[in-house]
Amino acid sequence: MNRRTFIATAAGSVLAVSIRSRAQKPGIPVVGFVNGGSPTGSAYLAAAFRQGLKETGFVEGTRVSILERWTEAHGEQMSSMIAELVRLPVALIAVGGGGPVRRAAKAATATIPIVFITGTDPVAEGLVSNLARPTGNVTGVTVPTTSLNAKRLEILNQFVPRGDAIAVLGNPSMSWTDARAKDVQTAARAMGRKIHVVTASHEGEIEAALQSVVALRAGALLVSADPMFNGRLQQLVDLTKRYRLPAIFEWREFATAGGLMSYGSDIANGYREAGVYAGRILNGTRPSELPVLQATKFEFVINLATAKALGLTIPQALLIRADDVIK
Repeated sequence: MNRRTFIATAAGSVLAVSIRSRAQKPGIPVVGFVNGGSPTGSAYLAAAFRQGLKETGFVEGTRVSILERWTEAHGEQMSSMIAELVRLPVALIAVGGGGPVRRAAKAATATIPIVFITGTDPVAEGLVSNLARPTGNVTGVTVPTTSLNAKRLEILNQFVPRGDAIAVLGNPSMSWTDARAKDVQTAARAMGRKIHVVTASHEGEIEAALQSVVALRAGALLVSADPMFNGRLQQLVDLTKRYRLPAIFEWREFATAGGLMSYGSDIANGYREAGVYAGRILNGTRPSELPVLQATKFEFVINLATAKALGLTIPQALLIRADDVIK
């Protein structure tokens, strides 16, 4: 065990003891919050979850304690993190940011309530057997992510001159599966577009992947939905601007941070709704009494300031279509 691992393990043990002692106080439940992203890039998601808890009367520090665990796309850590929460035990586990994390939570306990946030079909993912009447200890919120890649590609198709290829950035270790690559390729062929797929499995590979996009002379970049990319939000935004790559992302937060465009559902609201569900469960509602919520609102955001900095002209058709234009 190296020094860094020892320090992290020791710190985790001390924190676990502290949380356990607080959990033993009457009326102060402990909620485990596990996410596949990073505590810096995805902190706003934890904040939205806390807001949902607050709306149901559970204010952190007075009526609830929250123990955060971030895997930062390192899948080998998630099982031990979740096992730690189960041993404490926590009153509830909220889990999001990648299918492996959600599935690990479900496999770890059949008794502790689990509230998930997922971007895929939770039935196909094996989290629940029925959306309207989930059984057992699991329920949650669906916020479509990867299923919208074809729609993002359609937006880029209107933006990029005919004949130019479009690059797609995916993470092969988490969300970029053969099936999803096939979906994007199928959509591209229908538009008469050539696709270059580049990949990054961790943050250290992101810049090299974008340099490959430049070398391929792609006309634009689609950053696929992925927890690791969400956690490296500012890095991705900064690199696309440095390499002058017109890019579209999944969440509004990317466009707000300086990304050119985004198309997706309201992920922060999804986490807030998960917090509301967590609060209702802490108040006595069984998970099986809470149908899986499904996001139905999607928004297309354009950052005109970034377009100007990159020397780009946004087609009028896209400006009219946008739900929000950041000037």
